[in-house]
Amino acid sequence: MTNINQNNTLAPISSLSINGKDYLALVQKAVKEFWNTKKQQLSVSGDSTNRGAVVGGKQMDGFISLLCKVAQDAGVPVNCIVTDKNYLPGYFRSSKDWDMLIIAPSGKLVAAIELKSQVGSYGNNFNNRTEEAIGSAVDLWTAFREGQFPNQQAPWVGWLMVVGRDEASERPVRNYEPHFPVRPEFDGATYIDRYRILCQKLIRERQYSSAALIWTSDADNFGDVADDISICSFLASFVGHLNAVSNEFK
Repeated sequence: MTNINQNNTLAPISSLSINGKDYLALVQKAVKEFWNTKKQQLSVSGDSTNRGAVVGGKQMDGFISLLCKVAQDAGVPVNCIVTDKNYLPGYFRSSKDWDMLIIAPSGKLVAAIELKSQVGSYGNNFNNRTEEAIGSAVDLWTAFREGQFPNQQAPWVGWLMVVGRDEASERPVRNYEPHFPVRPEFDGATYIDRYRILCQKLIRERQYSSAALIWTSDADNFGDVADDISICSFLASFVGHLNAVSNEFK
């Protein structure tokens, strides 16, 4: 049986210190911005469903600001942090637009980060999020293997997910098994559980250097789903990589 941590913490984040710097206030700000942007998009779209917010984008901008601040505190020059036109060449497709890149003055790819969210419409979008996460990682690492990013060590690749905590996401999801049984870790799993399992497996299979899963029920309530995929663990891994390649920015 796969050894996947079954112990959700679902605990509020009370502190977030990396190398003596506290980033909790920036996470709080990012969550508030997430909800405010979501509400604005729904209002402008006039759509009573969640579609207007799902396709609107920009909800994760606060988290990009957080990551930019963390990178700068780790010594990365501002001009090496790319948050616009973040296209990287792929292998199975021409290119992929990532949410944030760090590119050294030498042109080496230091880090690539993707940010996603889902609040509501879980049944419609969970598989899409899963396929996107796996596909983007496989495409990037295959391109790396085939020499698309020559003369450099492997970049740090991160995936950060925000998921709603509500009745729908905390309800066990039915498995469909008409021909073969699903894996045992999915028995009785909620959508939050499924996202936890996804993030933990993405790291274990080395598709991503680190992954983070944050739950939120409203603008003032949020937390980690599990310790090994916490925002603190994610940022610590990110900073650790940046410190390891600090000579690239000198």
